[in-house]
Amino acid sequence: MRRTKIAFLGFIAMWALMMFAAVVADAQDMNWGTQPDTNKVLKIQLFGQLWARYNQSNPGTMAFGESAESTFDIGIRRARIQAFAQITDRASLFLHFGFNNYNSTFATGSNRRIQAFFHDVFAEYRLTQGNELKVGAGLAFVNGLSRFSQPAVIAMPTMDIPIFAQATVEQIDVFGRKLSLTARGQIGPIDYRFALSDPFPVTTNGQTLPPIGTSANFAQVGHSLQKQAFIIYQFRDHEPHQISNMAGTYYGTRNVFNIAAGVMHQPRAMWRTLGADTVYEDLLLMAVETMYDAPIDRLGTSVSAYVGFFHNNYGRNYLRYNAAMNPGTSLEANSDSTKLKPLTQYGPAFGNTYPMFGTGNVVYSHVGVYFPKVMGNVGVMPYMSTTQAWYERLDNQVTDIYALGCSLLMDGIRSRVTLEIQNRPTFGMSVAETPFGELVKGERRNQIALQYQVVW
Repeated sequence: MRRTKIAFLGFIAMWALMMFAAVVADAQDMNWGTQPDTNKVLKIQLFGQLWARYNQSNPGTMAFGESAESTFDIGIRRARIQAFAQITDRASLFLHFGFNNYNSTFATGSNRRIQAFFHDVFAEYRLTQGNELKVGAGLAFVNGLSRFSQPAVIAMPTMDIPIFAQATVEQIDVFGRKLSLTARGQIGPIDYRFALSDPFPVTTNGQTLPPIGTSANFAQVGHSLQKQAFIIYQFRDHEPHQISNMAGTYYGTRNVFNIAAGVMHQPRAMWRTLGADTVYEDLLLMAVETMYDAPIDRLGTSVSAYVGFFHNNYGRNYLRYNAAMNPGTSLEANSDSTKLKPLTQYGPAFGNTYPMFGTGNVVYSHVGVYFPKVMGNVGVMPYMSTTQAWYERLDNQVTDIYALGCSLLMDGIRSRVTLEIQNRPTFGMSVAETPFGELVKGERRNQIALQYQVVW
């Protein structure tokens, strides 16, 4: 109850601050000069992403105590308030408050009341005349691995982000953020970021933790710092550098082409059993990627394309099911030996989930084309994305997810409607051939989602 009150009071405080700023700010650029010194600026932004969705459930899904072969739900994918303060010409502070994944299945314990929280509390100081070096500290979204490990979620060519790139999300971080000391900057064509992070213990993630077993999982004993690095070589335009979040597209306003590489390493982050012994293993994740996002004609038509290769080592046979805003609540008891038995020991296998995180290799790609003025000033962006993953625990069978969608941009990203259909695999254990069970693929499932994004 006390946490709920604190979260509510924090939300009210941020809201009051936003309303006050709105009175004195220009509604277009959201800049508030607090004093005649133009170095002191406050920028405030709020946004919401609202979903309506039909989902074909994974086998054995139950919703609220009943078998659910399919579901329809209405939810709030994200609701956030962000404030960026330029304190001096060198010092800045970024605050980010809100909540995620709020639908009819949401509950903290048995409490449906929203547990909003700070996503970012991040201060930076620029040591150089330009952006060559900034040092920072706080609850930070400065990560290694990939641009989609620190995404600007409102500026994506797809409806949502590739969540698997937020590799430790809600296990040892707060929606991708960690308490970190950071250094980032731009030197010539190089954009770099480094972080020394103090991860949260997995025991405080608010979830029921799996017992230690023969497959690796996040260790519940011990603690070590995490080192992260991400380096981009920019062949064309530099990307913005005010905050750390990275866009997936600029809708033709920039000419971006780059290649990048990232790494995330934490000693003894994982554990498992080997006979009667406990074995600790390092977390080591690496990625290389390239992004092209640029206009291709004088009308402003632009192409946004990305491909990334991820080599993930979470320890032997690590696997975790996940998905956005799960509409299911549990798995039914299954005594029918002719049906596949879901993989229950790797997270929620019900609802709309699939094997999202695991030891193995992943290739993710997307491509979209933005047509800026199809109907007056209304733009249209069709896109497609694919995820191909080969996880050790699934015997390197491919986990392939496909998405096809289209966005209608009525006022750029400030008012955007997106319709997307996703197709995903299911897995289970079959005892048809052997009583010990055989890992096989089940029926594929579809999800159709409509999102309205509004940004101010």
